[in-house]
Amino acid sequence: MNKTILISGYGSIGRRHASILSELVNKKNITILTNQKLSNFRTIKTLQSLNKINPHYIVICNPTSDHINKIKFIEENCRNKLVLVEKPLFSKVDKININKNKYFVGYNLRFNAIINFLKKKLKSKKIFNVNVFCGSYLPKWRKNIDYRKSYSAKKQFGGGVLLDLSHELDYVQWLFGKINIEHCKSKKLSNLKIQTDDFLNLVGKTKKASSIQITLSYFTRHPVREILVDGKNISLKADLINKNVICCEGNKTRIYHFNNSNRNNEYRNQHIAILKKKTNNKLCTFKEGKQLVYLINQIKSKSGK
Repeated sequence: MNKTILISGYGSIGRRHASILSELVNKKNITILTNQKLSNFRTIKTLQSLNKINPHYIVICNPTSDHINKIKFIEENCRNKLVLVEKPLFSKVDKININKNKYFVGYNLRFNAIINFLKKKLKSKKIFNVNVFCGSYLPKWRKNIDYRKSYSAKKQFGGGVLLDLSHELDYVQWLFGKINIEHCKSKKLSNLKIQTDDFLNLVGKTKKASSIQITLSYFTRHPVREILVDGKNISLKADLINKNVICCEGNKTRIYHFNNSNRNNEYRNQHIAILKKKTNNKLCTFKEGKQLVYLINQIKSKSGK
């Protein structure tokens, strides 16, 4: 694949994107926008040097609070670029209009094998209730990085459980439709030394699901990422960490295993879909990403933020 790529930001997610894209294109075709000195990639320090590279594909991996500035610069200075913006699209609502380039948002769980199994399995089912729980322990997220100094811990960088774990909000809407909020609480509950909220509890409904509960946390020491679904003649428990789905359908119970599913494959398939310009409803569009920011803003507003 002969494509020129710019990756803006070289934190943990930027390094992951660089490693995966190195398997798809020649390393010489990848440039990193960073102040770090790298021996394995060509680097630039400012976006003003972007036109010298003339990339086909731009991946924005900077803190969420900086996404809007990067997008505005690209819109003002580029045409016909493919751009992937790491999730969430913005840290707050912005009315920017885009028309010169094609943007996608990095909700890679849409490429997860279990999420796709659920989408297919539940497509024609009447759904009574969906219960989603995603809990992990922030101090263990990033190796060799003090969690108190990470962007997740700081409001000004767009951190907080609501933004960091917005994957759950996205795939719930992708599977079941737009969420209508009935009750929500987003706040800091734990003793973690952070400025941001570490807990979300949301109750609502969608056109397809009569009831939905979503719980997110930064302080769950044993990681859990599960989806429980009850519907007409079907109950499912999907475990994204242990990579299996227990499906009770009618009088039969079956366990499906997804041992070959991994995060790198999700990112890789997302990149391939964008680079090959596939018509693929798995990709999160700019419009969908923007709608999710409005949902996040609504949650903040209802939580008194």
